[in-house]
Amino acid sequence: MLFTSVQNVCAQETRDTLQTDTASVVLHGTIVDEHEESVPMAIVRIEGQNKVAVADLQGRYNIRFNTADTVAVHYSAPGYTNRRRVLRRPQGKLTLNIVMPTSDRILEEIVVSDTRRQMGQTEALNTKELKRMTSTTGNAVEDLVATQAGVSSHNELSSQYNVRGGSFDENFVYINGIEVYRPMLISSGQQEGLSVINSDMVEKVDFSAGGFEAKYGDKMSSVLDITYRKPKGWEGSVAASLLGGNLYAGYGKRKFSFTNGLRYKTNQYLLGSLETNGEYSPSFLDYQAYLSWTPTPKWSFDAIGYISNNKYNFTPTDRETRFGTLEDVKSFRVYFDGKEEDLFRTFFGTAKLTYNINKQSFLSLAYSAFNTRERETYDIQGQYWLNETNGDQQLGVGTYMEHARNILRSNTQTLKLDYNLRFGTHSVLTGLAFKHDNIEESSREWESRDSSGYSIPHNNNDLRLIYNLKSKNEISSSHFQFYAQDTWRKESKAGILSVNYGLRLSHWSWNSEWLLSPRASIGFVPSGNDNLTFRMATGLYYQRPFYKELRDTVTTNAGTVVQLNKGIKSQRSFQLLTAMEYKFRISGRPFKFTTEAYYKAQSRINPYNVDNVKVVYYGENIATGYVAGIDFKVYGEFVPGTDSWISFGIMKASMKLHEKTIPQPTDQRYNFNFFFSDYFPGTTRWKMNLKASFADGLPFGPPHTGLERSAFRAPAYKRVDLGMNYRALNNEDRHLRNNLVKNIWLGLDCFNIFGFNNVSGYYWVTDVTGQQYAVPNYLTNRQINARILIEF
Repeated sequence: MLFTSVQNVCAQETRDTLQTDTASVVLHGTIVDEHEESVPMAIVRIEGQNKVAVADLQGRYNIRFNTADTVAVHYSAPGYTNRRRVLRRPQGKLTLNIVMPTSDRILEEIVVSDTRRQMGQTEALNTKELKRMTSTTGNAVEDLVATQAGVSSHNELSSQYNVRGGSFDENFVYINGIEVYRPMLISSGQQEGLSVINSDMVEKVDFSAGGFEAKYGDKMSSVLDITYRKPKGWEGSVAASLLGGNLYAGYGKRKFSFTNGLRYKTNQYLLGSLETNGEYSPSFLDYQAYLSWTPTPKWSFDAIGYISNNKYNFTPTDRETRFGTLEDVKSFRVYFDGKEEDLFRTFFGTAKLTYNINKQSFLSLAYSAFNTRERETYDIQGQYWLNETNGDQQLGVGTYMEHARNILRSNTQTLKLDYNLRFGTHSVLTGLAFKHDNIEESSREWESRDSSGYSIPHNNNDLRLIYNLKSKNEISSSHFQFYAQDTWRKESKAGILSVNYGLRLSHWSWNSEWLLSPRASIGFVPSGNDNLTFRMATGLYYQRPFYKELRDTVTTNAGTVVQLNKGIKSQRSFQLLTAMEYKFRISGRPFKFTTEAYYKAQSRINPYNVDNVKVVYYGENIATGYVAGIDFKVYGEFVPGTDSWISFGIMKASMKLHEKTIPQPTDQRYNFNFFFSDYFPGTTRWKMNLKASFADGLPFGPPHTGLERSAFRAPAYKRVDLGMNYRALNNEDRHLRNNLVKNIWLGLDCFNIFGFNNVSGYYWVTDVTGQQYAVPNYLTNRQINARILIEF
């Protein structure tokens, strides 16, 4: 009996040993530096097992691997000294906290390559060339977004963009998880100043062209999610060009970081290439600061402050535009009197307090306030002549007068509570938000037209205006929002599966409308070929109306009066997206090919007209429609050591309005974007980047008429910008120890190098017989810009 018992014990020990050799071990912990600051996004790798994990923003990691006699764990992160730990026959669940000292070696600029695998619907964009990218707007982040698949821009003076058939108002912008807004009275690219995003302060840019997660709010097209940087020491830069200048300074040490950005923009030089001559006096100035403080490992505090003062003054003198065909060239000449004076002043602030409950969960409370004061005023009179250049026929002569006194005040305050929990292979996010809006508007616009001695519209008894609008309204409303989502990741013999699912619930006091928005996405990497990734996303998305969407008009002989529609509903879009991604190499260089097909079934559409960048809504849910298309993108090292990409998309956007099927205002049938960068042969001091866009023209029709009369299509938008950069000083490795300067870059840009005549809109001339002529308003011509960038 004793022998049998001993034999059973030995057999059990043998089984335990065999099970341990093949058992799974879970290792977790926190990675910090020598100052006990968390090391975010550190790479944890199990040597010899092809097991990799990435630490979260708090430096927490969790990795599963197979046990063995010895297991080597490797820790690495840019800017930190690598660490390696050897475990002897690990079993069960283990905790291992790591200290990674900051490295004394100064690294080159580090970016997350776009060739990394994308499992969800949000893509991390390459920001490596952000500071040296050619830009006419001074808003480098938006210029970068405009080169992505499914994104288009038809105005180089504006940073606004359309995504897959959506309007400008359907795009979200977040900074550090806080939604930011744009001014509402902007009607042309000339007026548009600097966006809230300061590219000097940006650490990370995430972008989704559709199918985004439930944590993002109620809009139908896209999400641009910006994360600001936290420096580890002193850093700064000074940039200047013919279009303005930037100052940036940042400091970080241990538990504290503080960054500042001051920008000034004047596009006076650029506007000088427009066909309307006159005195352009734009002045756009803003200041922004970001503070981050972590007094203890449990608590952290972040705050952002922003103030901008954008002025646009314009006194036109004359204009001459030639248009038509080679056989039928027309000349439109105008002499002006009057001026335009606009002011857009914005204040924005956020404060966020985060509490780390434990290593797997945290709670954050954020408050934000956005305040804008906008004023648009002009009195401009023009005397015009429209002639045939191939003959002596005079097609039209007359006078017009445009008047506006538009004032808008807006204040938005938001209080938001978020909770994040990680357990096992799940990452759960949930949040509550309360938002209050208060908007006041006082607008008065009119236009009179006198053609060949007759007022238009012509009436024998009365003197009438061709356009007359009055608005005096105020809205005060509240929003309640709740969201919950889970991301689950599973590895099996079939491959890697990532599932994100969630929903949003919201209520708006203005119209007592409740919205429920379920959303889900799946990503799968087959084990047979880990270079392939398949994705699919679906969801019910809404476009919650903001003030512009509420404005309904009632027209009588006395003019047009704006009323706010209490019965307005959110526009609705059911979206289905499928995507495939393939990673490959050519001559040892990494590339990635991505294609994505999408379909949006839209209902309760609030139609709108677009003039330049001004969007005017019907103020009613009176249409249905759909958007369908497919996008392609190739990204990689076309030239060794530098990244380039090509994107192409085809799309159809249609709506049914008043029982008539018509194209939507953003029905862009094709779109091609190209960004290419290269070094000069034999040197890395000289670098070139080429940015090109070729997009189908948009539908248009006469002003102050319905979309049903948009029977024309503008010419295709074509533009190529070339930028040359010369590195006058390279002190990245600090070989010049007494020199505080890290880099000096000299740049030369050629905007619109081929001199394409792109159109931003049309001025319509009507003679007394009712014949109308669409005179194109051309955008900027070929221009040269000089730049200098000094980095410290």
